[in-house]
Amino acid sequence: MSWQPEEPYNALPLPPTPDSLESRAVLKAAIGASTALAKLDQAAVSMPTPAVLINSIPVLEAQASSEIENIVTTTDELFRHVDDDGAASTDPATRETLRYRTALHAGFTRTQERGLTASTALTVCSIIKGHEMTIRSIPGTRIANPATGEVIYSPPEGRDLIEDKLADWERFVHNNDGLNPLVRMAAAHYQFEAIHPFSDGNGRTGRILNVLMLVEAGLLRMPVLYLSRYIIDTKNDYYRLLLAVTSEQAWEQWVLYILTGIESTSQITLRKIDAIHELQESFGRRSRATSKGAAHSEFQSLLFEQPYCRINSVMERCDISRPTATSWLSALVDAGLLEDRKVGRDRLFINREFLSVLAREEPLET
Repeated sequence: MSWQPEEPYNALPLPPTPDSLESRAVLKAAIGASTALAKLDQAAVSMPTPAVLINSIPVLEAQASSEIENIVTTTDELFRHVDDDGAASTDPATRETLRYRTALHAGFTRTQERGLTASTALTVCSIIKGHEMTIRSIPGTRIANPATGEVIYSPPEGRDLIEDKLADWERFVHNNDGLNPLVRMAAAHYQFEAIHPFSDGNGRTGRILNVLMLVEAGLLRMPVLYLSRYIIDTKNDYYRLLLAVTSEQAWEQWVLYILTGIESTSQITLRKIDAIHELQESFGRRSRATSKGAAHSEFQSLLFEQPYCRINSVMERCDISRPTATSWLSALVDAGLLEDRKVGRDRLFINREFLSVLAREEPLET
């Protein structure tokens, strides 16, 4: 075998052909994953206010994906600073996590406009890290077991070689060979992580690329697959199966793992959409009983685009004066539907029920 953990894996091969990847078990699992993903896509675009998901799910994805890299912040902190992209936060973890959200949106836009390329990956990684990233050129990158310090993998070295591997990855992503797109995503994710093209940020970049591949394949119209939480909950399996592809070419187990994640995550997100919809209806009924302003459709929509609301946002969205916006929000505070918090010179109104639904973690169904 040409691979040794301590030696750069310059001989990293291309992913196998479709007939090698699509075993009977894989094809069966792909049916369930595709069905669940299609239901999620339909539910997302059918929501009366799609901004509910566009604004919230990427933030949760950012939190989970960053947590995998031991960058930990709270849902409350993230949503409080989401409008300013974390610029006003003194918490570095919050700023870095919100950059992931920004990178996901930027990658989504680029993929829609230009297609998914190695350049997209570079842009995504640069936004995540907050400065311009380049392809690794300095040798010596080693990935070690965090508990023992033992080197378990050494990615390819040499800028030219890495660029060639990325070009191969890009061709594989767009190969018109009939491979199931979910299986392609699983294989491409392994390939990108094995290339490890950047000095840092590869894991988070790769997890964004997963969603972008599904968007480009026409399986998702909005970037709302919350896959990083599945990876956190099965973190040991994730790293074990990644390494098993390298050491044993154990592709089937890896692909099945990803397909299970897509199906389970889609089902969980569908339940979250249902819970948000039920809360919107209940909140709307209760709020309209307390204030005439609550009957304003744009006001109701704004309160569910993210859990934190500002007076200026209501003024601009509903085209009303500051006293009127303040009166509408204060009426909901008095009714116990919103929570009022003073942060510096800013006054925030928190939809605590909505925040609770978003932050609630549900068990995986594997």
